Amino acid sequence: MTVSNIPRFKIGELELVLVQGGMGVGISMSNLASAVANQGGLGVIASVGLGNPLAYSKDYIQFSNNQLRKEIRLAQEKTQTKPAGFGGIGVNIMHALTNYKELVQVCLEENVDAIISGAGIPRDLPLIAQSLGNTHTKLIPIVSSARLASMMCKSWENYNHLPDAIVVEGPKAGGHLGYSYEQLADLDFVSHGLERIIPEVVQAVRLYELKSGKKIPVIAAGGIFYGGDIRKFLELGASGVQIATRLVTTHECDAPQEFKQKYLNSRKEDIVLIHSPVGMPGRAIKNKFLEQVEAGFRIPISCLYHCLKPCVPRDSPYCIAQALINAKEGKLEEGFVFCGSNAYLCKELVSVAQVFQDLDREYLEGRVSE
Repeated sequence: MTVSNIPRFKIGELELVLVQGGMGVGISMSNLASAVANQGGLGVIASVGLGNPLAYSKDYIQFSNNQLRKEIRLAQEKTQTKPAGFGGIGVNIMHALTNYKELVQVCLEENVDAIISGAGIPRDLPLIAQSLGNTHTKLIPIVSSARLASMMCKSWENYNHLPDAIVVEGPKAGGHLGYSYEQLADLDFVSHGLERIIPEVVQAVRLYELKSGKKIPVIAAGGIFYGGDIRKFLELGASGVQIATRLVTTHECDAPQEFKQKYLNSRKEDIVLIHSPVGMPGRAIKNKFLEQVEAGFRIPISCLYHCLKPCVPRDSPYCIAQALINAKEGKLEEGFVFCGSNAYLCKELVSVAQVFQDLDREYLEGRVSE
């Protein structure tokens, strides 16, 4: 293993250096997830948009289920030689997906190490796990505030299963964001929001830890790029961190070269907030497609699947699933690239092992992002 300075933390019996953020529609699949797991991280497959479900009109849900099962098994095969209990394979499942329950069931049947769930409030996740008798898979909600962390703990307490960990995703994260447009327009909140939220979540979770005797690790996410960022959030009370953006520009990332090149070519001013068709803010790299949408350009939608619960096709300027599939396939003139706020700091293609080595060195040096 390449990391000796960053403290390891545990989620149950899993020992980890960090958590890799799930990046949907073909960006974090079995290749990236297994590479991260083999370095001692929790490698995470994003369950949304595996393969090209829009090309299969007969049974969208079954196709999605089969693709996820395939990716999980591939990742598990590629991590068979790692030390037992060190590193693992998880799956990110958006609660907003219409086939959420089916995807959760696939993960439980395949005995993944963790399910990480956000983009909605996954109150029902422990109930689904209990219905299948799975006691191995760790259940981890994503929250954006101490209030939501308390809500999840209180809700899951009714199932006698407190969260095994909690990911706190801050306003610098990529993709769809759990904040209002007004909050994201506040530069002070964007710059320092996660630093304020983490201690509040740690305090809120502590009440449930004392009552239950169970450790609930708090994982800081969003805008964490350098090793010094990891150190900063551990000093604020987090048990560990989640990193995504920096892992896109690795050889092992499942994204096409054209997608990675958008990160490498990006400047700070290219990273913008967008109004997603699903009614949420998002962060992406500006391109001609997004400029056309901003100018009022519409792409007619003929929706066969209604893959996202909040999506209203008749009111949507374009199909976000199709746009992200196009990006995954390298057709960036017909789609766009989601990213975190620090994507412009990605300067070269490296291996996942090199990223871990660099993070470890930066942890000692104290190097932080803006």
